[in-house]
Amino acid sequence: MDSPDRLPVGRRVAYWRGRRKLSQQMFADRLGKSKSWVDKVERGVRSLDKLSTLQEIAAVLRVDPAVLLGRDVERVEVAERAEGVERIRVALSRYEIPLARPAGRRPVLPVDRMLREVGYAWTTFQYARYQQVIDLAPDLLTDAQRTHAQQPGPGRVPLVEAYRIVSALLVKLGQAELAWLAVDRAMLAATGDRFLVAAAAVQLGQVLRVAGRVREAKSVMLAAAYRIAPPVIEYGTPPELSLCGTLLVQAALAAAQGGDDATTAELIGEAAGMAARVGDGHDYHRTGFGPTAVDLARTAAAVELGDARDAIGWHEKATGRAGWRWLPAEHRAAHLVDAARAYLHADDPASAARVLVEAEHTAPAEIRHRPVAREVLAEIARDPHAPTSLTQLAVTLGVG
Repeated sequence: MDSPDRLPVGRRVAYWRGRRKLSQQMFADRLGKSKSWVDKVERGVRSLDKLSTLQEIAAVLRVDPAVLLGRDVERVEVAERAEGVERIRVALSRYEIPLARPAGRRPVLPVDRMLREVGYAWTTFQYARYQQVIDLAPDLLTDAQRTHAQQPGPGRVPLVEAYRIVSALLVKLGQAELAWLAVDRAMLAATGDRFLVAAAAVQLGQVLRVAGRVREAKSVMLAAAYRIAPPVIEYGTPPELSLCGTLLVQAALAAAQGGDDATTAELIGEAAGMAARVGDGHDYHRTGFGPTAVDLARTAAAVELGDARDAIGWHEKATGRAGWRWLPAEHRAAHLVDAARAYLHADDPASAARVLVEAEHTAPAEIRHRPVAREVLAEIARDPHAPTSLTQLAVTLGVG
């Protein structure tokens, strides 16, 4: 019999089903499919073109998807990601509301339902389930636009939040131009509400920095920060301080990208004072702002400024805080990628590998979907002493 690694996908499914002593009917029942569906998959009559289905099959067969699918994993992921981005592009290009196009059979969701939908999408993003957010995004945008068209006042909040989520997702995927379009829509929709403008500006700062527009990023972030800042900081509410402090952090990171260490230190210091008043364990306006988040920003800024030793010091301090474990998985994994970059700059590939393994355990999608994380993985995997798990992941993802 051929090695299972050389078999077509369907035959590999049949091979591992046999190894687990499952009949086609038993296997189908566990998947919630019909026996006919299983038979067609195993004979290659029906293709497995959705990663979520492949992962469900792997879970039932108690094998890693990479073992079951080999090099097909990355091909399926890349295809799904590209198709998902294209669906988001189409959703952003419809203009069905201003053009008064028929809404079709899809009902217009009430505002309270729409708020729950965007809340679920944010939570999914913060758990770093990026493919799931990719799948949700097109309908989320369409529904938010329709709800806003029917109820312009209360419907503005979910519309801005939908655009923010999509922009944050596209930044993760390395789609800066499309992310810019989404956040531009958010800023326009938010106009007139200083809290919504400040919240949307957080994603605008991310987009401008990823696009390399660091001067514009710093200027816009400072304008947005001081617009939301309370007249007397001591009397500021936690939501105000969280937005203002997060925008100052974005401005500081832009300054760091531009090599301005003095401005970077000044702005992060100002944000740290606000963070001390907010405290850890909060997530006002999906910022996760607090003392721990500011220390993570110090790490990222030091990496940009080329100060690896300083970056490592702030990383160790931040991850030792109680607030570290309260941050969303997406935030923690993104920071660990920054820490891995710092260790690489410090010529310590073993520590870089250690924190990247932690990042992969915390949020696997951060490594699989984010271009900068894949670049770090490729660099670490070239080291002859790199952990086997990382070298295998690099091979599976086709990086290196």
